[in-house]
Amino acid sequence: MSKNSAIEVKNLDKNFKGKPALQQVNICIEPGEMVGLVGASGSGKSTLLRLINGLEHGDKGTVYIFGTALQTDGVFHPHIRKLRCEIGCIFQQFNLVKRLTVIDNVLVGNLGRMSILNWALLSLLNWALRPFLKKTLRRFLKKKSLFTREQSLFTKEQKIQALAALERVGILEQAYKKAAQLSGGQQQRVAIARCLVQGAKIILADEPIASLDPESARKIMELLCELNRENNITIVTSLHQVQMVRRYFERTIALRNGEVVFDDPTVNLSDRKLDELYGAAAEELILKGHGELV
Repeated sequence: MSKNSAIEVKNLDKNFKGKPALQQVNICIEPGEMVGLVGASGSGKSTLLRLINGLEHGDKGTVYIFGTALQTDGVFHPHIRKLRCEIGCIFQQFNLVKRLTVIDNVLVGNLGRMSILNWALLSLLNWALRPFLKKTLRRFLKKKSLFTREQSLFTKEQKIQALAALERVGILEQAYKKAAQLSGGQQQRVAIARCLVQGAKIILADEPIASLDPESARKIMELLCELNRENNITIVTSLHQVQMVRRYFERTIALRNGEVVFDDPTVNLSDRKLDELYGAAAEELILKGHGELV
């Protein structure tokens, strides 16, 4: 185990209903690296990312984040909540609360660093008041944000930080719109801004451009490259389009049936190599689409 690595995965196994999803996975990613994760459908890309972030329990093996074991043989670190603050995640479906404003969604990035006591008090207050709230008042509260400017859950400094993050990703003017009003590309930028507010040193991106049109996909990939280059954020991105991987990533890790079958400079991932690794399934990775912009 290297204390200098951003992510280290050792002998990681995961099964679903007795079927192997990951088998003896070993990878090491250094701080500031930008790594592409490729593989045909069902190869284990999303499962690996979920285990790295502790969203799933492994069966065997260890995941280290900056030298600390986030999980070992399916047992999470007792302070996993603190470790997860180092890791931001963006997803194909954006995972925003659509009825909240853009800035509210970005402010959510602060929640992982709030004390458990604060959350416990909020939950207790909600439980205590619930029997006394009239039906109409409940409907009103459901429509209101917990994080509006009139509330005090977040500080003025945190709100300024959220606005700065939105400016950094290029959508400051959308701050007080509902997330549901934004395009797919804009929503993905909100998710990235949330990672910045979280203070993430690692961003795990699971098919972040799969739901986007080619131009929006290009802009999101360029934004991730910019954050990697200028903020030294370690980025691991799973993608279906090998053309995009070849353009934006110097290193690629390829999975097949839950095993790492390629971990090398991307320049070595030729069409011939893909055929060797995946056979007929390689066509899935070379289909036209976002790659047409490359």
